[in-house]
Amino acid sequence: MILKIENGTFSYNRQKRVVLDSVNLEAGPGDVLAILGPNGAGKTTLLRAMMGLLKWQDGRSCIDGKDIRNIPYRELWRVMSYVPQAKNTVAAYTAEEMILLGRSSRMGIFSHPDETDVKMAHQIMERLHISFLREKKCSQISGGELQMVLIARALAAEPNILILDEPESNLDFKNQLLVLDTMSELAAKGMTCIFNTHYPAHALQRANRAFMLKPGGEYIFGDTHSVVTEENIHSAFGVHAVIGNIETPGNILKDVVPLRVAKETSKGECLACGGADDEKVIAVLAIITPSSDMTSRINEILHESSGYIIGRMGMPYPDAGVFIINVTIDGPQSAVRKLTDTLNILPDVSVKATYAKDFNNNTEV
Repeated sequence: MILKIENGTFSYNRQKRVVLDSVNLEAGPGDVLAILGPNGAGKTTLLRAMMGLLKWQDGRSCIDGKDIRNIPYRELWRVMSYVPQAKNTVAAYTAEEMILLGRSSRMGIFSHPDETDVKMAHQIMERLHISFLREKKCSQISGGELQMVLIARALAAEPNILILDEPESNLDFKNQLLVLDTMSELAAKGMTCIFNTHYPAHALQRANRAFMLKPGGEYIFGDTHSVVTEENIHSAFGVHAVIGNIETPGNILKDVVPLRVAKETSKGECLACGGADDEKVIAVLAIITPSSDMTSRINEILHESSGYIIGRMGMPYPDAGVFIINVTIDGPQSAVRKLTDTLNILPDVSVKATYAKDFNNNTEV
C-alpha cells in the first residue's frame, strides 16, 4: 500500500498562520520515512493530518489513490496503526489489555479477544521484551514502558502502515534499539513505517526516505542521504553540525554531532560541506548477510544502480552460514554513498565501501 499526501495545506484558525503548505510526499511498502524538524515546526500536526485526525484545508491524504476520507473507519484502521507520544494515563487497563485493544479493528463489534489474539499479544510482548509488564496497570508504569506498550498495541493490529510519533524520545538506549530494529525488520517484510524523530542520526541509520520541515513551512523530501545534510540541518535547526562515519566491526554508521548554535548573520554557512559528491570515484562494496531472504532485496537495490556497477561477484559461504557479495562501482561519489546508505539500513546486512586512491597525486579519493 502507498500512503501519499497531495498538496496538503493546514493551519490552525486561531493562529491564522499556515503550518504546512502544499506538502507532497509518499511512502510505500518497505519504506522507512523519517520526519524531522525543530520543535514547533509541525511534525505531529503533519502526522495527524496525514491520517485524517486533522482536516487538511487544501489537498488530501490517499492510500493507493483513494482519499482516506472515503475509506470506512474500521477499514482504515485495519491497514494503518498509530503510536502517539506516550503521556501519563489514568487508564485502569493492564499492559496486556491495552495491547489487546489493538486487535479491535479485526474483531466483530461485540466480540472478545480469543486465544489467537492473546497468543499474538504475548508474542509481541516477548519481541519487545516487555512481558514483565503484562499484569501491570498502564497508570503505574514509567513513560518509557508505556511507550513500548503503545507500540505493541499498534503492532497487534497487523497494519500495512505503521505511524509513530517520536517513538524513541522517552526510551533508554536498549529500548531505542528495540524500536528501531523492529521498524527495520517490519519494513524489510514489506510494511511502511513512518516516524517523527529528534535524532537525525536515526534517520540516517534507519530511513531510506526523509522529510525535513524548516521554520516558515518550507520542507525538503527525498532520499535520506540528500535530505539529512549539514547544510539542511543548519537551515532547519539553526545549528552547525558535522555528519561523520563511525566504523564498527560490521558496518560504517552515520552519526550527527551538533557543534554550536548558528548565529542569525551566518545563515547559509555550512561547516565541512563536501562539494565533492559529484566527483567520479572507483569503489568496492563488501556486503555480508546471513539471511537468504535479504539477498533478493540486496539484488533489487543493486539493480537500481546497475549503470555504475562494473563488476560483481557473489558467493555463499556455508561454513559460516553467510552470503558474500563484492561490487565494484565506477561513478559519482554521491551514487556510492547513496547505495551504501541504502544497504546499511537493511537488517542483518553488513556493508563497507573502500575507495581507490587517486594515483596521480597519491591521495585517497
